[in-house]
Parts: sequence; C-alpha cells; structure tokens
Amino acid sequence: MWLKQLSVFNFKNYTESSLEFLPQINAFAGANGTGKTNLLDAIHYLALCKSYFNPIDSQHIKKGFDWFIVQGEFERDQVPDVISCSLKRNQKKQFRRNKKDYQRLADHIGLFPLVMISPNDTVIVTEGSEERRKFMDNVISQTDNHYLDILIQYNKILLQRNILLKQVREKGMLDLGVLEVLNLQLTEVGELIFERRKQFMDEFHPEFERYYAFLTEGAEKVALVYESPLMKADFESLLRNSLEKDRVLERTSQGIHKDDLLFTIHEEMPLKKFGSQGQQKSFLIALKLAQYSFLRNKKKDKPLLLLDDIFDKLDDRRTKKLMQLVSEDEFGQIFITDTDAGRIKDIFDEIAQPIRIFEVKGGAINV
Repeated sequence: MWLKQLSVFNFKNYTESSLEFLPQINAFAGANGTGKTNLLDAIHYLALCKSYFNPIDSQHIKKGFDWFIVQGEFERDQVPDVISCSLKRNQKKQFRRNKKDYQRLADHIGLFPLVMISPNDTVIVTEGSEERRKFMDNVISQTDNHYLDILIQYNKILLQRNILLKQVREKGMLDLGVLEVLNLQLTEVGELIFERRKQFMDEFHPEFERYYAFLTEGAEKVALVYESPLMKADFESLLRNSLEKDRVLERTSQGIHKDDLLFTIHEEMPLKKFGSQGQQKSFLIALKLAQYSFLRNKKKDKPLLLLDDIFDKLDDRRTKKLMQLVSEDEFGQIFITDTDAGRIKDIFDEIAQPIRIFEVKGGAINV
C-alpha cells in the first residue's frame, strides 16, 4: 500500500498544490515555517480522518477562505483508492472513499495504516498519563474498530457516573440503584478494554525492546511497563471500595481511565527526569517503530511512515542507523521533512536508496 498522489486546496498555508510520490522515500525540505509539516498532516488526515497536531478541523482552513479539501490516491495490489476530506466552515466534515460518503469515520480508521514520528511526541514522555493512554488507544484502534466503539461507550458511562456523583451535593443523597447499573455497565466495558490493552502490550513490548537496542546498540537499559488499577483487583471491587472517596471527589477515581505506561531508564529511574533529550528521542522513536511493526503484523500490510524533523536531537550515528533501518524491506513508503535538502540527499545516496525531494518555500513546492 502506498500513496501515489496528494492534492491540497486552502489547507493551512497552501492555496493549491498537487504532488506525485515515489513508492519508496519522499522528502519535503525547506526552512522552518514554510509548510513542510503541513503536507505530512494532510497525509495523516487522509489515513486517520484528523490532524495529528490540532483536533479543531476549522483551524486548518487557510486564512481568508471558507473551506479546505485534501485528496489522495492510494494504491494497494495495483487497485486505486481515492480518498478525500473536505470541510466548509460551520459545517460537518465530509469524508469520502471513491466518491462515496462514510456513514461513520470509524469505518475508515485502519484501512490505510500510518505511523507519524514528530517532535510533538515528547508529550508522551513529559505530560500526564492521558497522552500515554491516547498512544495505546490510537495504535489499537487502527487494528480493531470494535475497540474504538467500546472506548467511546466506556467514556459515556464514565461521564454518567461522574454526573451522578456530582448530583449528591445538590440532592443530598445518592441513587444507589442507578449507581449499581452504571457500575455494572462500566465494569463490563472497562474489563474488555483492560484485556485488550494487556494483549496489545504483550505483543508490542518485544518489538519496542528490539528497536531501542538497535538504535542505541544496546548501550542503555530502559523499561516499558503497563500499569492499571485492574492489575491489583477486579473492577467491581475497585468501584465498591472507592465509593466514599468518589463521593468526596465527585468523580470516579478507579478504572481503566487511570491506566498508564511507565517509562524508565538506568535501573528504573523515570525517563522524564533522568533521560537526556537524545535518550528520550530514541525511546520515542523505538515506541513508534514498534507501533509500525505491530500495525504491519496485524494488517498484513506496510503502513505509511511519516518522519517529521527526525534529525533533530539525534546524533549522526543514530540518524544513519535509523535511515538504514527504515530503508529495509520491512518498511514501505516513507515521508520525511528536514531543513537541509543536501543532508537528506547525502544520507540516502550513501545507503543507495531512491528518493524524491520536494523543496518547500512558503506554500510553494518545487521538485
């Protein structure tokens, strides 16, 4: 599976551009702020129905215009698929495959698997557990549409339970009958999510270790551990035993919405505090390459790999090893951004890989 062609209209800083790609490696080169990353984000829209960087669709419409369109032609086994995403201001986003509207965007997720590696990924390390859960959920959702459905269901039930807890202060009492129903619903769905996340981590973890060892030549010891309240007790017991605390907090304090991934380095020292920028970046790249491997194995297809500003904070040795790795047969089509076209050309000339370089200057593109 690969992306043959991309067209953007009134998208971010582009008025109109159309590009044709190689099935191997394509690069966007130019100064910071010229729109290189915007092209990667357009590809992300086509694969996953949304921006990688900003969830507010209307903010991707170019200033002075009322709509945008992103369109691309994918090819799999010599069969073309034309995907388009369009948005008019103050209207619902439209997503089409071969000119047919989707009934649910969730039905598109996973058809064209994609992995993005970006400087923005640092939030997975530096921010709260929500970012790490989001990482897990985004990977699993590309391989299992049902998982996305039960995740949405869980969040709806969780919201209802939290509203019920907040009403205690107003009403002076808690409706235990309604609470029991919500507890039952929450545990049923939550345990499904917990089991799916555990299964995912069992498959994902060995791939992560393999890629991190490759990038660092085994020089550093790191660990990746899935943590969940459901590791310690069944969900029903957790909810029952935390009821008084929940009433005081007016929210649900136990459940899979508290799950986390623990990242450590040097004998269980937190990566966030004790890892250098280079070590954190190597950790994140290993996470994303493991994501790629997981998706490839599940989908029986090679995902697109998008590398945004990948050379930042990586030394030359790790950069060369990474480019050699992603140029091997286990990887498919690759898109790269960098400020230096010459650097990209030299790297891929040295490892004898075909590449098409697009020079980007303020919304204009030259091959």
